[in-house]
Amino acid sequence: MNELADTLHREINACTICAHHLPLGPRPVVQFSAKARILIIGQAPGTKVHKSGVPWDDDSGDRLRDWLGLTKDAFYDAQKVALMPMGFCYPGKAKGGDAPPRKECAPQWHDRILALLPKNRLTLLVGSYAQAQYLPQTRKTSLTDRVKNGEHISDALGPAIPLPHPSWRVRMWMGRNPWYQNEVVPRLQKQIAERLS
Repeated sequence: MNELADTLHREINACTICAHHLPLGPRPVVQFSAKARILIIGQAPGTKVHKSGVPWDDDSGDRLRDWLGLTKDAFYDAQKVALMPMGFCYPGKAKGGDAPPRKECAPQWHDRILALLPKNRLTLLVGSYAQAQYLPQTRKTSLTDRVKNGEHISDALGPAIPLPHPSWRVRMWMGRNPWYQNEVVPRLQKQIAERLS
């Protein structure tokens, strides 16, 4: 890890900007280095991830790694993969599941992390919160159409690929949209492999 990335990690780990809103207290969960060729922007940690401090350390993470064709070793290698959620800490519960990511995080930290990452990275936007932030021009488009249309251009990120959130709820969506597993996933795995080769 280079010195800038190291310093930024320390600052993020000490962050308490929204501590009074967090039912379990602050525990930022993020992974990055100045060499990561793949950036995954997700939602926010759940309780399991808050407890372990390891990003995507749950069933959703298993499903995401399966889609990407990545082993845990590769996925958790910060020299290869950056993991930057919209909210770095567990936001608490809301009706029907977890609360939305806290809105303080992205403006506070995202630009600084993005500035460290290689410009020719592959960026994946996992779930509607990341897509609303970085693909605002697609807000009136359904998730299905966003994913089906493949790569989009983000003003802030450049090329970015939207993906559904890999929670247990996605199984029904995948059942209705078999093209995702049959067409999108193999194409995605090829792109990932090419970036990491």
